[in-house]
Amino acid sequence: MRVFAAVVPPAQAHAHLESFVEVRRDVRSELRWTPSHLWHVTLAFMGEVAEHLVDDVIDAVADVSAQHEPIPLRLNGAGTFPNPAQARVVWMDVRPEAPGALGDLESLALGVRRACARVGASPAGGDYRPHLTLARSRRPFEATHWLRVMDAYAGPPWTADEVTVFVSHRGTGKGRPHYEPVAACPLGASVSRG
Repeated sequence: MRVFAAVVPPAQAHAHLESFVEVRRDVRSELRWTPSHLWHVTLAFMGEVAEHLVDDVIDAVADVSAQHEPIPLRLNGAGTFPNPAQARVVWMDVRPEAPGALGDLESLALGVRRACARVGASPAGGDYRPHLTLARSRRPFEATHWLRVMDAYAGPPWTADEVTVFVSHRGTGKGRPHYEPVAACPLGASVSRG
C-alpha cells in the first residue's frame, strides 16, 4: 500500500485558498484540479509499504514529530514542476511565517524520511521542496501567465502542529485516490491514532 506523511493546513487556510482557486478553476480546462479535501504538504512518500510495516511507520513518524516544535507557515506564491515552460504540476508555495521556519519544515521532512527508511518503508528521495499540489496536466503547457496569476496569492498564517500519516487507496477505474488518515503525530507531543 502507498503511505505518506504530511502536514495538513488547517480549515481556515484551506477555506482561504479554496476561495482564491475556485474562480480560477475553469481558466485552464486541461488541468485536473486536486479537490481541496486532499490538499496537504508531503514530508515523505513511500511508494509501497507492506501492511505489517504501517504501525512501524507510524511509530517512526511519531518519534520524529515529538522532537520538533510546531512550525509557523503560510501558503504564499506558486510554482510548477518541472518548469514553467513545460508545466505538468501547478502548486502553492509553502513559506515560513517566522525566521528559520522553512528550515524547521525541511528538517522535519528529512527526519521523517530517515526514520521511515530505518523501518524499511523506502521513502522517495531527492531534494525536498515543500508545496501543496493544486492541479496536474496530462500534457506539458506554458504556465508563465498562469504563474503570474497564482503567484499573487498570500494566505493567512497558520501553524503546523502535527504530522498526519495517510494510507492512499487507489481509485477505481480513473477515479482519484482516497487518502485515509491513520495517525496524527503531534509536534512536540505523543501520537494519536485514527
